[in-house]
Amino acid sequence: MKQGEIILHKFKSLGYHWREKFESLRQIVNEANWKTSLSFACMGLGQLAYKKVAKGLMYLFIQIGALLYFIFKGGKDFIGLFTLGTVEADPWNGIKGDNSITMLILGLLSFIIIILYILIYISNVKDAYSTQRRVEKGLRPLTMKEEINELLNSKFHITTLFLPIIGVSIFNILPIIFMILIAFTDYGGTIAANNELVSWVGWANFQKLVALGNISNTFFKILGWNILWALFSTALNYFGSMGLALLFNKKCVKGKTFWRAFPIIAYAVPGFITLLGFKFMFSYGGPINDLIIQNGGTAIGFLDIDAKWTARVIGLFVNAWISIPSGMLLVTGILSNIRDDLYEAASLHGAKPFKQFAYITLPYVLFATTPVLISQFISNFNNFGIFYFLRGGLYLDGYFNASDTDLLINWLYNLSIDNNYYSIGAAISLIIFIITSIISLAVYVASPAYRKEDTYR
Repeated sequence: MKQGEIILHKFKSLGYHWREKFESLRQIVNEANWKTSLSFACMGLGQLAYKKVAKGLMYLFIQIGALLYFIFKGGKDFIGLFTLGTVEADPWNGIKGDNSITMLILGLLSFIIIILYILIYISNVKDAYSTQRRVEKGLRPLTMKEEINELLNSKFHITTLFLPIIGVSIFNILPIIFMILIAFTDYGGTIAANNELVSWVGWANFQKLVALGNISNTFFKILGWNILWALFSTALNYFGSMGLALLFNKKCVKGKTFWRAFPIIAYAVPGFITLLGFKFMFSYGGPINDLIIQNGGTAIGFLDIDAKWTARVIGLFVNAWISIPSGMLLVTGILSNIRDDLYEAASLHGAKPFKQFAYITLPYVLFATTPVLISQFISNFNNFGIFYFLRGGLYLDGYFNASDTDLLINWLYNLSIDNNYYSIGAAISLIIFIITSIISLAVYVASPAYRKEDTYR
């Protein structure tokens, strides 16, 4: 099956899942008796009709609480999600005005509460229907104690996932959606500085990135370099880690513990300290230029304003210095799990070391490390620290608030934090998310970890 067909099959499976959910709800509507139908009108009434008082009151209080929330606050917050405020602040006349960003956050929160309410409402209907089915079979409704026992035993997964889902919705999903929505507003510049009303602008920020002069030129320059950086740095780190692991795994290497200590020490040092150390080493007054001058040469601006590819190559090798040790430790553990008889059989059939590596070692390591490889690619694509500490703060001609070594994440920082272009920064972050998601999904679906899982068990 081709890669595109696999992805399409996954989406179709997801569609079938939701279709089954819809069919089950339609079945409940068609088969519900008058007691179960009460739960459609008001949460908890169906349970109360079956004399499940505790659970019925719980659903009823949730409905009352939700109604009070939307009457006194939630409804206004939800409307504010679309208007983003109507009253402009005027300090001279004592008019406080609406805070568009606060209204956006509260509106999103009200939207999440609506989703949670709908899910609880559906669970209320399903619970009433399951009680109806039990009664029709001649069984009595479950008591509250029996249902609590189920939640602690057969349905324990629901109990353990409830609070994490609430937490993820508020602390993970809410900020992500907020960031996405900011990309479709005009928030930034004087609007952010003066706390003016924010407006929805649709795709205008994305149009600026692809069609507006200097911003567009900078975006495509940085995007091209960002993809090149992510590919080369990931490949260098991955094969460098594998090479060190294979070297230390050789029986002929003496003092393995001693030699392994060096990359582990490099990994143990905090990354930003390593980066600042390398920045000093390659600076005009650093030890490398000092040696060049002592030998009759002229100081070289390794990280200077015109050191485009020199600075980029230095960034690649500094990132490798930081990243390879952790990868080496991972690959070392994987190599220890490959059976020796595979190599012995290959040797008997005349396979040279390179073929053994290509047909035994590499496939096994790739199978075990594909998720790590994908995460490394995403991490390298969004590697903020490398060029921020090595060469941060440079703005070059031909670039809009950026330099020729900046990645998209660095440019996003420059635009958002240093220059208040929050909406354009949010648009860039959304593009980063789309690019990394598509590449990660495509690589994973095409990898042995997905396609040949049974082969390497």
